[in-house]
Amino acid sequence: MRFANIKGLEDVKERLINAVNHGQIAHAQLFLGKAGSPNLPMALAYAAYLNCTNRTETDSCGECPSCSKNTKFIHPDMHFVMPVSATKNVTGKDVVSTSFLKEWRTFLTESPFGNLDSWTGQFGGEDKQVNISKEESRQIVKNLSLKAFEGAYKVMTIWLPEYMHPSAANGILKILEEPPEQTVFLLVSNDAERLLTTILSRTQIVTIPKLTDENLAAMLIEQHHVESQKAAELAHLADGDLNQAIKLISNIEDNSHLLFTEWMRDCFKKDYTQLVNRSDQFHGMNKVAQKSLFLYALNMLRESLVYQTAPQLKRVNGAIDSFIENFSKVMDGDKVSRISLLINEAHYHLERNASPKMVFLDLSLHIARIIK
Repeated sequence: MRFANIKGLEDVKERLINAVNHGQIAHAQLFLGKAGSPNLPMALAYAAYLNCTNRTETDSCGECPSCSKNTKFIHPDMHFVMPVSATKNVTGKDVVSTSFLKEWRTFLTESPFGNLDSWTGQFGGEDKQVNISKEESRQIVKNLSLKAFEGAYKVMTIWLPEYMHPSAANGILKILEEPPEQTVFLLVSNDAERLLTTILSRTQIVTIPKLTDENLAAMLIEQHHVESQKAAELAHLADGDLNQAIKLISNIEDNSHLLFTEWMRDCFKKDYTQLVNRSDQFHGMNKVAQKSLFLYALNMLRESLVYQTAPQLKRVNGAIDSFIENFSKVMDGDKVSRISLLINEAHYHLERNASPKMVFLDLSLHIARIIK
């Protein structure tokens, strides 16, 4: 992973690069960003830059022996810790990150912008609760007790440290505060509020915002060969989350704008017969399409409020813009708040395998009562 693989966020990249070039490398850094932000790719690119033997003023070279190994995530001085759980083949004390390195390297190679669901699907732990165990903290201390093999720095990347068991978090406090020479901790988190204050106080926070629609669309076009207009639509729908946008690329059922506008019109007219028919249609969609419709609905509700209060900040155009202009006339802050809560609740039940037909119909009936 190189900085060039991440579109935008130039100020973040410049700050990280300047710290390295001026010898001001914090020994423990927290790459903090909401779920969907490129905080893991940014940490990987930074780690590659640290040990690159031919780095430039803007990026790692991508060709030296260190970069070649980092590209495959097999550099001996790059260590990884991530949330895991027991599987059919891995149980007991073996449930630590080192037991899943093969799956982790595949995950980083194929979907570096992936989320926790993608990762659990990769190693086969979908039905188990993941965590970073106390045994993991012992492994961290053990791995960092040795000198660097060939790089300038030993780098310990801990992905989603908010999943650390309290005993594991307490177990690394000392080494986090006083790591061995030429050792750098990179903690990559989506939720700082779940971290121990003792962990937060020992790290330098690097805030990683989500990708802009323009940068996300550019990555879809360049890296995934998506047509420009479709890329723009997916970028808006994914709200800065490349992983979500990639899922939608191959989802041929996705036509969220048409579905949403017709759905809202049926709710407004209180056409209950059509809403029942739509619930059957919704039930027949795959889960990605179902969730993307709810996500799109939340985005459009937000846009309706923006249109009323600060139209210069709207992110829609074309046919969508025309619909939002009319939709905003029947919406207000209270309606948007109530409907958004209902959609989030429906999404929650959908994630937990409730009947899509019943979830959608119940949601539609509630919206019909609120919207008019």
